[in-house]
Amino acid sequence: MANVITERIRISRRTLLGGLALPPLVSMFNSTGTAYAAAPGKTSAPIESRFVLWFNGNGVPERYWIPTETGSDFVLSPCLRPLAPFRDQIHVLSGLDNAAAALPGPGNGHHNSMSALMSCTTFTGRGAGGASIDQAIAGKIGGDSRFRSLQVGVSQESFGESIQRNMSWSGYDRALPPEMIPHRLFDRLFGAREEGWVNRKRSILDAVREDAKTLKAKLPTDDAQRVDEHLASVRDLERAIAGLPEEYRRVDPPEFDGDMKDWPRIAKIQSDLLAQALITRQTRVASYMLTKCQGLARFPWLGYTAARHHDYTHQDGKAPGADGLDGQRILRDICRWHVEEFAYLMARLKATPEGDGTLLDNTVLLFVHEHAEANSHKNNGLAAIVAGNASKRLALGQHTKVTGTVGDLYLTLADDVMQSGLGKYPTASKKMSEILIST
Repeated sequence: MANVITERIRISRRTLLGGLALPPLVSMFNSTGTAYAAAPGKTSAPIESRFVLWFNGNGVPERYWIPTETGSDFVLSPCLRPLAPFRDQIHVLSGLDNAAAALPGPGNGHHNSMSALMSCTTFTGRGAGGASIDQAIAGKIGGDSRFRSLQVGVSQESFGESIQRNMSWSGYDRALPPEMIPHRLFDRLFGAREEGWVNRKRSILDAVREDAKTLKAKLPTDDAQRVDEHLASVRDLERAIAGLPEEYRRVDPPEFDGDMKDWPRIAKIQSDLLAQALITRQTRVASYMLTKCQGLARFPWLGYTAARHHDYTHQDGKAPGADGLDGQRILRDICRWHVEEFAYLMARLKATPEGDGTLLDNTVLLFVHEHAEANSHKNNGLAAIVAGNASKRLALGQHTKVTGTVGDLYLTLADDVMQSGLGKYPTASKKMSEILIST
């Protein structure tokens, strides 16, 4: 992407519009679009890589999730078909060992698996036994961002202990709860609005309209258009949040037992908000918890209310009202919906130009779940998806059956892709560089 820095204005990557951070503009980058343009006498800054840890609970049905073929000729499985537009931008891994889940300790299969998945440490009896991988990375590279990390969630089920409701941990038993109320996440990113803003139909953009007009007059046409698009997307988010039922705009999270009919709406709004945080460089590291560990959701938008997700996954698709082939179809449909939401976030990042590529090119997303098969709480043979192409180093467009631990995968991404200098991580004894890093 060619760069034009006008004589009228030099745009810094940290330039604000009023209190709003700007999206990536052409004027922010050097002539080749490979780094941020430097002021005279200064050194250009590389484009920051971002890391997103993405999770859904209750594992997956392996036979519908893991591709049969390996290598670059793999065929997307029924559950992974929503990723068809991104087939060449993902690397499906299978065969991972969630090793710490097998270590002695308190708790049931979900507790042990969740702590092991996030931190590669044993369950404490309450939470994770160490820092989750997103926080380990954030501790190394997150200090220059407005938010060292962001924790985003969707499921607001009241059921469950801390280890079931949280995926990010700053250390031993120290949870970082996900923000599950869209308006509160919006306010963190863009600034709090006065009480009653919905009814008065006020916008946070009202305060920056004149600044926006002044700035756009100094920008090249392409950049001015991007500013307009950015403001429009923020306004669209405001409208989407204002259109939610009242319980989703409360100060305190509502109490749910897993029957959230508005999950798809909440999920997309939260993905849009997370995308905005990454677009405007407010954070480099985030976690996204679509559903809880050991979640009890029903899925009315899919037509499945006879049983809860935990029941479907733990009874081999034979939960009440879902015997035999019907149960298998329900399992496939539910896991495909999870993947659809992951694909939605990927699409948002791919639609955002940045430098000589897109935001997806500068991000690595890691899709994980706490079991290979929830029915048996299976912890070996775990599957995951690596997506995006942070640092332009990832080997993509393939499925690989690996031998190694979740910790091996995490350390590889942390050091060889995110270049965090982590150096070590629990259960990691080797890197998967020969599999994950393009030569």
